[in-house]
Amino acid sequence: MDYQSENAQTIDRWVDEGWQWGVPISHDAFVDAQHGSWNILLTPTKPVPHEWVGDVRGKRVLGLASGGAQQMPVMAALGAQCTVLDYSSRQCEREYEVADREGYDIEVIQADMTQPLPFADESFDLIINPVSNCYIEQVKPVFRECYRVLKPGGSLIGGYDNGINYIFDNEETTLTYALPFNPLHDERARQLLLDEDAGMQFSHTLDEQIGGQLEAGFTLRALYEDTNGEGNLHEHHVPTFVATWSVKPAR
Repeated sequence: MDYQSENAQTIDRWVDEGWQWGVPISHDAFVDAQHGSWNILLTPTKPVPHEWVGDVRGKRVLGLASGGAQQMPVMAALGAQCTVLDYSSRQCEREYEVADREGYDIEVIQADMTQPLPFADESFDLIINPVSNCYIEQVKPVFRECYRVLKPGGSLIGGYDNGINYIFDNEETTLTYALPFNPLHDERARQLLLDEDAGMQFSHTLDEQIGGQLEAGFTLRALYEDTNGEGNLHEHHVPTFVATWSVKPAR
């Protein structure tokens, strides 16, 4: 089995076990969003500035590796035409469940984001990509695909692990592993992930993640850092994630 399929099956199991990123928003939260009171997360704790999303009424929004019915129902409540692509069947099911509950249409595609995205050039006004590329080995091709499927002037907003989480032990007190963390090339890293039922995860530098967006042609508009939300690193205010807002230049 390739690691992507292994990760999809792992996340399916996590969702069934109550994984926080697979718990859909409530009906009340959906109604609140319809009335203008909403937030979405790209990283563990800090809500996305509303300016990053803008007015999405009638716009086409892609939730990239964004299944679980947390971001896309909010976009639908705000009037967007929503598509979600996720490799986890259970995360995709969550999207259908909430769309049926709230009575909106959504296109749900179960697919691997490491492959070319199954969309025509310039299809979307906004791409929302919460933390997920820690589950894939190569990230720059994803940014190139995002650039391709965005309309000129469209935005990519995403959350990214900065690699610090991968260098510590489980108690987050001792430097234990070197970067890059890659279980496909480091048996010790692979065994750790297997022991922890953590799927196959990979560290990525800001060179790869922010630099990769710039190489693809994006203009960086804004960013913020975030912590894990719990644990020793969080208690010491160590930022372990970054969220970015990038724009495909208008013609």
